[in-house]
Amino acid sequence: MDRKQENLKRMLKPECIVFIGGKNVIRHGVQNCKKAGFKGEIYAVHKTVTEVEGVPCYSSISELPLVPDAAFIAIRGDKAIEVVKELKVMGVSGCVCYAAGFSEIGNYQLHESLIEAAGDMALAGPNCYGIINFLDHVPLWPDSYGSLSAEQGVAVISQSGNLSLNITMNDRSLPLAYVMSVGNQAVLDIADYIVALCDDPRVTAIGLHIEGLGNVEKFMQAAKTALEKGIPLVAFKTGVSEVGGQVTLSHTSSLAGSDDLYQALFKRFNICRVDSLSAFLETLKLFSIAGTFEGRELGALTCSGGESAIIADIAEKKGFALPNVTLRQKEELSSLLTTFEHVSNPLDYNTSIWGDEEKLTACFTSFIKGPFHTTLLILDYLSKDNSDIRSWEAAINAFIRVNNQLQAQMLVVSVLPEGMPFLFREKLIANGIAPLQGMTDAFTAIRAVTEYNERRRNLNPVLTTLLQSSDQLQQNDDAVVLDEWRGKQELYAYGLKVPYGKIVSIHDEHLLDSGMEGPFVVKGVSSKVSHKTDIGAVKLSLQAEDEIKQALMQMNENLADQVEHDMQFLVEKMIPDAVTELNLGIKRDDQFGLALVISMGGELVNLINDSVPILLPTNRGEILEALYSLKGIKLLQGFRGRAKGDIEAVVHAAESVAAYAEANWNNILEMDINPLLVLPEGQGAVAVDAFIRTAVSTSEPESLVDGL
Repeated sequence: MDRKQENLKRMLKPECIVFIGGKNVIRHGVQNCKKAGFKGEIYAVHKTVTEVEGVPCYSSISELPLVPDAAFIAIRGDKAIEVVKELKVMGVSGCVCYAAGFSEIGNYQLHESLIEAAGDMALAGPNCYGIINFLDHVPLWPDSYGSLSAEQGVAVISQSGNLSLNITMNDRSLPLAYVMSVGNQAVLDIADYIVALCDDPRVTAIGLHIEGLGNVEKFMQAAKTALEKGIPLVAFKTGVSEVGGQVTLSHTSSLAGSDDLYQALFKRFNICRVDSLSAFLETLKLFSIAGTFEGRELGALTCSGGESAIIADIAEKKGFALPNVTLRQKEELSSLLTTFEHVSNPLDYNTSIWGDEEKLTACFTSFIKGPFHTTLLILDYLSKDNSDIRSWEAAINAFIRVNNQLQAQMLVVSVLPEGMPFLFREKLIANGIAPLQGMTDAFTAIRAVTEYNERRRNLNPVLTTLLQSSDQLQQNDDAVVLDEWRGKQELYAYGLKVPYGKIVSIHDEHLLDSGMEGPFVVKGVSSKVSHKTDIGAVKLSLQAEDEIKQALMQMNENLADQVEHDMQFLVEKMIPDAVTELNLGIKRDDQFGLALVISMGGELVNLINDSVPILLPTNRGEILEALYSLKGIKLLQGFRGRAKGDIEAVVHAAESVAAYAEANWNNILEMDINPLLVLPEGQGAVAVDAFIRTAVSTSEPESLVDGL
């Protein structure tokens, strides 16, 4: 562990805190510490005030009687740097820099000065609210906040101070261990906080509100640490839209980045991604209270046909099954319920036994023994004052009794978020049952927890490096485009299957090698021509040499004004009977480096946006997972009686493209294999076109492709 990490741990659990800044900030900070029950020493630094809330104020840092473990700095940015320097020399472990006006407004010189002043001292911010440690009663925070202390719970790391504050005020019984507002991350970044939190056994899960990452590889190492220690990470990524990305840049100077590459990153490290703040909180709550659990078979108990329909619809969308009850259960439940209830899953037990705890207990016991991994009780609680809640209490008491007896995976879900009041939630939590608020968010949380467990059990070896360019990578203006022939030759050397073919010119007497049989395709070959079909540089279904000769002459005449010398042509054997088309590509991103992109070919890639990126380097397991996640995968699996595609050959082709990119990682700018023709099972997959743009030129190929 490096010195900065050691300082962060000491800062998170200090024995002495100092608040430096204006009187109001000092007052709020001291009040927060006293209210939270902080047991250590509290001091303040203010030039004119001698005491705030019973805490002594000193006119300078040098006058402090002790060296603080943690400081909260709430003064102007340029002045804050001098304070940070003084604290660093004094031996303070860490501080919160509350001030704004740094890189988020383009003041990079001030940003760098702050980093230099801090050295290996742990510094949160700048431009942040601070850190609250609910477990040890430590609020390094400038204002009022919600939530209570906890013995264990989730940690939330957010790039938004106000969002952090809002989360502390949630009305969801989310057990909070830490809330960390990280701001511009000048010294400490999200990865630093993750690593520190992973060493606290009281942390049950970590929530990440991410606008953008600076050091992606460092984040990957931290995510791997969490994965190995079994601490779930839940991500809420904002800045996804174009406008959101611009707001993110001006907010904390973070680049929002390519969202599909963030998705690839999250998938690699089994990070649960949600798309709303409410789902974020419910998912964290479920992880913290229920832990991980298995199975996609759900049972649902409700006393409403309308709720049953909602459950069925959402369960299907979220990928859950609702298996029917067994014949024995039907008989048992029919004897417990009146004749007009239809015994099924979801079970609408109607109102015939509502309010009768004994009958509800018998009904729930019988139902929960069915073929389900998890059972949900759907119930919105009456919360009005002076209301008769005995019937609701009967349902809850019955459910708790069954849970205590059977120790099954059981959850209570309200249809509306506000349908589960505080006392009701706390009673369930005390009995080991997670109360989930809002039907849609509940199913999102259940799916996240289930998938986390599935993926953790079957996870591929985790890779924590990226293929990012060095400083020597040339600018795009100097890029070299390889013509199709040269591109195919290079990829063929890495195992990619290409059609049999040869390069010819209009002056060649023999255009076909002995044994070559049609039909043939003829293409114009030039690094200046990328979209050959658009300009008439492709001729298909040619059978004889004289047809090829005629096509060459016509194309040469049509394309004379687009090339500087006589056009070369590629004569290839056409590939018949393809099951479907795929595209394989390589893209370069400033944050993530190189990524392999697998997509359905033809019109599908744009029509249904069916593509999946994989960060490089990668492995076979990730490629297979990406391939099976495509919407069009059914076309490779014998869709509607068609032949199955050669999936093994597709994986090999993707591995070949990835291997080429990895070998040329510092030069390659982009690549497109469009299309990759997938033949019937056992017959291969063939790249019939290749586009490669690189920062350096390569040597001319010397040999012909001896492909198909």
